Amino acid sequence: MKMKVLPPTLRKNNRYLTLDIKSKEPFSKDDIVLVVWDACIRLFGEMETSNFNLWVMRTYQLDDREDCFHMKTILRCQRSFEDKVRSALCCITKFNGKPITIATIGLSGTISSSIDNFIKE
Repeated sequence: MKMKVLPPTLRKNNRYLTLDIKSKEPFSKDDIVLVVWDACIRLFGEMETSNFNLWVMRTYQLDDREDCFHMKTILRCQRSFEDKVRSALCCITKFNGKPITIATIGLSGTISSSIDNFIKE
């Protein structure tokens, strides 16, 4: 028997955060996942963070300069938890002893409009 697809009214509503990441060391997608989850768990705990439904959708490597590595990422989270995720991301200052900054560029309801957010940047 084939499983049925959930109708749109029963699916979770997601929001997509466009993040601007700058660090002194090269960064991979796995490192981004680790940093985001670690920040959310440290600030809100495991029970609250499990409700966020976090997922790194896409990562784009931008121009590498001598002083820092620059990336942009699209992060998915569940609707009504965007502010909590953004507050956890503001708490990040270091990863593996190296300075890092993560700024939220935009927030949208679809992946395509979140890509548009970072094209404007």
